[in-house]
Amino acid sequence: MRRTAEDKAETRQRIVRTAGRMFRGHGLAETGVAEVMAEAGLTHGGFYRHFASKEDLAAAAIEAAFAEMRGQLQSAAAAAPPGRVLETVIDLYLTEAHRDRPDRGCVMAALGMEAPRAGGAMQEAYRRGIADLLTIYTGLIEAPTKRQAEDRAQALLAQLVGGLLVARALTDPAESKRALQTARRAALAAAGTEKDRSL
Repeated sequence: MRRTAEDKAETRQRIVRTAGRMFRGHGLAETGVAEVMAEAGLTHGGFYRHFASKEDLAAAAIEAAFAEMRGQLQSAAAAAPPGRVLETVIDLYLTEAHRDRPDRGCVMAALGMEAPRAGGAMQEAYRRGIADLLTIYTGLIEAPTKRQAEDRAQALLAQLVGGLLVARALTDPAESKRALQTARRAALAAAGTEKDRSL
């Protein structure tokens, strides 16, 4: 009986991981349940043993994607050289590899227009995910007051996500790379670091 429960949990996680990649790569509206199940190597009929609806799956996938981002951010911050924590986490995000693989990257950049409009559990999972990331960034930023650290964290996150989106939109490789570099400088300035304050 325990093995059956473990198998069910593992299968659910496989569906969530697969859906997360497909939703980020193709969008929520363009990705159907049947496609997700086929990609996961499962039958469409088994879907409802794990999820009540596509919206239920999407909320779980958004939550898992944010959890993955938090883990990567915290690991990078913990491994960063002294005095270079913000540079390290910014450089982790603004890479050509991240730009080129939306299916494995930031859920905000991939679903930033769709998830907030969806309402319900999807919108709430998206809101909570952003709030949790902002809490982590706030803790990494030195500022005279907590409110100032929170403001800088919001500005930093906006520069990261916006910079990545611009880099993805530019088809010329040199211009796209330049957008990442510009976003890096803007992100450092937004976070209030002493380096690269001016654009």
